[in-house]
Amino acid sequence: MTVVSSRTAEIRRRSKNGDGSAERLLKDLLRDLFRIEASDLKINHDQYSLNSLNGFFDTADGEFFFKFHQEEGEEAMSGEYYRADILAKAGLPVDQPVLMSALPGEQILVYRRRRDPRFSDVLRVLDMEDDAALRAKAVAAERDLNRAVLAVYLRTLHPVTAGEVAAEPVHRLFFERLVDPANGTYPGGRFGSFYVDRTFAFPGVTLDWPEFSRLRFRINGIEYRDSVGDLFDAAYERLAPARLADAGGVTAHGDAHNANVWFSDGGDRAALSFFDPAFAGEHVPTLLAEVKTTFHNVLAHPFWLYDPVIAADRYDATAQVRDGVLEVTSSWSPTAVRRDLLQVKAEEMWRPLLKELDRQALLPVDWRRVVRLGLFLCPTLVMNLRADVTTHNAASSLMGFSMAVMAGSEPLAGTDFLTEFFDAIDPGRAV
Repeated sequence: MTVVSSRTAEIRRRSKNGDGSAERLLKDLLRDLFRIEASDLKINHDQYSLNSLNGFFDTADGEFFFKFHQEEGEEAMSGEYYRADILAKAGLPVDQPVLMSALPGEQILVYRRRRDPRFSDVLRVLDMEDDAALRAKAVAAERDLNRAVLAVYLRTLHPVTAGEVAAEPVHRLFFERLVDPANGTYPGGRFGSFYVDRTFAFPGVTLDWPEFSRLRFRINGIEYRDSVGDLFDAAYERLAPARLADAGGVTAHGDAHNANVWFSDGGDRAALSFFDPAFAGEHVPTLLAEVKTTFHNVLAHPFWLYDPVIAADRYDATAQVRDGVLEVTSSWSPTAVRRDLLQVKAEEMWRPLLKELDRQALLPVDWRRVVRLGLFLCPTLVMNLRADVTTHNAASSLMGFSMAVMAGSEPLAGTDFLTEFFDAIDPGRAV
């Protein structure tokens, strides 16, 4: 097989050096792809760019914003990046790039520069200090966006074949991070390199993978059914692309976390719009379409995923092993704005969507399991959650794995705020 080098991967790697070589390579890439001469090029270094790179540059024609997503081994993966027109044709609010390359290893989008903040930045302000007026405006904007997206889902919902589903690039965010990108072996990919045969250091205990992977979690007194190892194995089986055709497909962004959403403040009201449709598709498995937004816009906050130092300073988290269970005590809880956003997601998106799937006999019996497994993979495979490997410390690592288990597993007894969320969206339950 011909190996295709990834210029974007090299640029992303060099951007961490701060020696200017990434900027020089990026200027060369822009010149080769688009025949433009970029000046005053600046790469952003923010907490949300876990698998991507973005920044600004000028040309004789004005100011521009660039972004690209880069996945390990992407040249060997199926699917196509950046079908940017799909969302616009479906009627979704999306910022269209002025220049685009979908070449393997050279995927990049270029937009006219906007001065609007990303929605993620607005919400971070509210996580730091609540402001009732700003929170109401943000939640109203989120409600409007969910209603618009739901309308597209309901209009585009259709039966799909296993082949159509398997060709969608959204699987790069889930299943394809569990396996070797070249040969599909499990465990592999990010899962294998991040966790298998590694060490896990938490406040109060250090564990190796064989022990850690088998331990059930008891978090603030609530014990969960599945261990981390159980959840990875179940995700490999159930989230295999060919098995996700049972709930139909929709036209979706697939990766609409709030760092890919502009916040346009019109004074009395604000509006949200998407950009960076790296994983957009017309046959996105319905049950996966909103998983990334649900996790990364709500459960990844406040702070533990994107700002681990702040999380360790603001929250306490300790662990000990007792009778085959990892006992976790944590003071972490969602902020007011994140709870409001989760309620909007339940009311305006998940419940009506699942109700329509049920009406069309497209709702799998194990839909909760499918959604939970998708939620579990969001934090565990978006970055390495182990302490001192990336930006995580022992406390944020423990918070991260605890949240992943809470999202992925049903409690053995009792309820938590996620159990209440799933009960609220269940079309078989009375509201």
